[in-house]
Amino acid sequence: MTRLVIVDDDPMVRTGLRLILGGEPDLDLVGEAEDGRQAMGVIRDLGPDVVLMDIRMPHQDGLVTTELLLAQPNPPRVLVLTTFDADEMVLRALRLGASGFLLKDTPPPRMIEAVRAVARGEPILSPSVAHQVIAVATGRDEPRRPQAQRELARLTEREREVAIEVARGSSNAEIAERLYLSVATVKANVTRIFAKLGTDNRVLVAMKVRDAGLL
Repeated sequence: MTRLVIVDDDPMVRTGLRLILGGEPDLDLVGEAEDGRQAMGVIRDLGPDVVLMDIRMPHQDGLVTTELLLAQPNPPRVLVLTTFDADEMVLRALRLGASGFLLKDTPPPRMIEAVRAVARGEPILSPSVAHQVIAVATGRDEPRRPQAQRELARLTEREREVAIEVARGSSNAEIAERLYLSVATVKANVTRIFAKLGTDNRVLVAMKVRDAGLL
């Protein structure tokens, strides 16, 4: 059972997330908070596995709250929620250690799968905004392309297919379905991709795929 806390200053958003996630047998919505300050106490008291974190909130925003949470021993995983397609604040949250981000209008099945994936330790990029965020993070410098192409040339054909799906924001389960692989095989490919590219971050893999012109 995955224990969840929702942190968002909009009561309508919290209600919507409660309706989407509350009926799943493996997800337990244990608490809510309307700003970062309140969230710190709620999370300390309830010990959730995953926190769905809004960024723009009064009193203490989601960035400060994420940084404080992830500096603690055994922190929960943080899944950032945003309304904005290519928000620099989202990139900052990822750099702070957030496990990923989703748009607030993400379809319910995708939202549920994303929460499950993050609980399993799989960072998530919302497919609908992955390209924009990668573009903001990397800039649009053409000189990056040769270097990225050389790095991706180390991958096998299958690993390259998996890397492209990672860049599209797909979870391991979604990659397995699309490429007709087992989830265990996808995980093994992702591990090898990380090793060959010298990273343990799906966002950085996505950036290299984008720079190489494979999207």
